[in-house]
Amino acid sequence: MPQPMLVDVVADVVCPWCYLGWRRLKSALALRPDVPAQLIWRAYQLDPSLPEQGVDRKEYMAQKFKDPERLKAVHAALVEGGADEGIAFNFDAIEFAPNTNAAHRLIRWGLSAGVQDQVVEALFKAYFEQGLDIGDPMVLGDIAEAVGMERLVVLQLLAEGADKEAVAREHAMAVQGGVTGVPFAIFAGKVAVVGAETPERIVQAIDQAQASGA
Repeated sequence: MPQPMLVDVVADVVCPWCYLGWRRLKSALALRPDVPAQLIWRAYQLDPSLPEQGVDRKEYMAQKFKDPERLKAVHAALVEGGADEGIAFNFDAIEFAPNTNAAHRLIRWGLSAGVQDQVVEALFKAYFEQGLDIGDPMVLGDIAEAVGMERLVVLQLLAEGADKEAVAREHAMAVQGGVTGVPFAIFAGKVAVVGAETPERIVQAIDQAQASGA
């Protein structure tokens, strides 16, 4: 069995393009069943300055997008692109823009539990399709339990602030490394794909990374 290709994915779970990019990455990997891959999710926060309890998303987005028509156009493009990958974006259901430090901590713990991809998928779905507040420890506890992690242990770790600084450091490292937008995927430490590229373009990157390792 060949060694799995390491794929570092720098992303934030409140970034809709990251959700689309994740699904497209899955589609690309399905097109290369002969290339086993291990994904490592790296923390990036679109806005680490948000309060822990989050803010009203509609107000927050109105400040970011001064032109409401532009925001509508972005949402429409995402809904259309998402439908191709089986994502049912429901932006109207999202009430809060959360600080994602706690969600990234859960993703981090998901790696050692062997369920990191499932945690990420569940966080994206909870936020973008169900409008759940993924800054809420109880919501994170539910997600942890659903993927087979110990709910009470996760709630205790969250309450203690475990790995809070580690996530902040990982975000700072990404910024220092030149990451200005996400998703940002690095294949075998050699080939980078920036943005929610098509599965075909991602397959090219996989092939390129493989060829350079030969």
